[in-house]
Amino acid sequence: MNPVAPKQNECTERAHDIQPFHVMALLAEARRLQEAGRDIIHLAVGEPDFPTPEPMVEAAVKALRAGQTGYTPALGMTALREKIAAYYQQRFGVTIPAGRILVTPGASGALLLLAASRIEVGQTLMLADPGYPCNRQFARVFEGRGQLIPSGPETAFQLTPQMVREHWNANTRAALVASPANPTGTVLSPQQLVDLAAAVREQQGELWVDEIYQGLNFTGEAHTVLSVVDDAAVINSFSKYFGMTGWRLGWTVVPECWVERMDVLAQNLFLAPPTPAQHAAMVAFEPDTLAILEQRREILRARRQWLLKALPELGFGIPVEPDGAFYIYADASRFTDNSLEFCRRCLQEAGVAITPGVDFGVFEANTHIRIAYSAELPRLQEAVDRLAAWLPK
Repeated sequence: MNPVAPKQNECTERAHDIQPFHVMALLAEARRLQEAGRDIIHLAVGEPDFPTPEPMVEAAVKALRAGQTGYTPALGMTALREKIAAYYQQRFGVTIPAGRILVTPGASGALLLLAASRIEVGQTLMLADPGYPCNRQFARVFEGRGQLIPSGPETAFQLTPQMVREHWNANTRAALVASPANPTGTVLSPQQLVDLAAAVREQQGELWVDEIYQGLNFTGEAHTVLSVVDDAAVINSFSKYFGMTGWRLGWTVVPECWVERMDVLAQNLFLAPPTPAQHAAMVAFEPDTLAILEQRREILRARRQWLLKALPELGFGIPVEPDGAFYIYADASRFTDNSLEFCRRCLQEAGVAITPGVDFGVFEANTHIRIAYSAELPRLQEAVDRLAAWLPK
């Protein structure tokens, strides 16, 4: 008997398990409203509102005009890997061999390589809930699972060594933490990272650290887990601090013994990172570029300070003030127990786009929202005025 052929319109079970970003439907509605003439204030999208710094744009244009448009090595241009290694040395005092640095198509490419190379079928990736949702989806694509651990304000929405020891099981392969974190903006101190690494090591597991928002720090100096833990895997990106979201360029730093197989996977999964983006990134660490980036960080700091005062006056709770990134994770329980519906109404009735907590996990997700301060201060002030008029007194 011939096996039953799958229906042509049937996707795999794993495809059905991948959850959408609810905010994408809100953004589509925002575009529709704008096309109909409404003025919408966008505080939902996770990207800075600044363009890529001009020195980086010029470097890419120069490379394009010189015909440098072919493939690079799968793990990125050697010169760029060396530039990133020099940045770790100059900014953090950490010596990282360039051979341990893998340049990828965005931080998503780094997560893709890590999930493909480190997670077996049925294994889990331990994550704080709330957290960036795509992390668990990468595990699912490779027949693993995200292992969400409820994490509240008492731990700054972060995993702790106690949580690792309590929840680790035979299927757990790695723990992934983010510092600064999305959606909460909280930061793990070097000592907290040391303690987490020790707890994970006790379980014979791996610690992965998302440092995508590194540099966007407001209450202390930026730091890296690699200054205190040599065997952690780091995920980083040129998107946030460096302002290159659409260029799709990131990197990962991994133990040397992982590199060979990850190189093979990169060759097969995406061949090479985008060449023009790599040429732009070659000047990302130059003094002129860093001066621009630091000016922008100060602008974000001022926006953060203003919102931290304004939002509680509207009735939102801020259980933990963000130390980095460009988000405030606010408690909206005074107004709703359905964050998705709250955000829909906020868009339609107040013209302000924000992100529902349900995009970031399960734990208390229906009573929290994320506000991105990725708009100029006058627009933030106007958004607060609109919310003040819209919210119930």
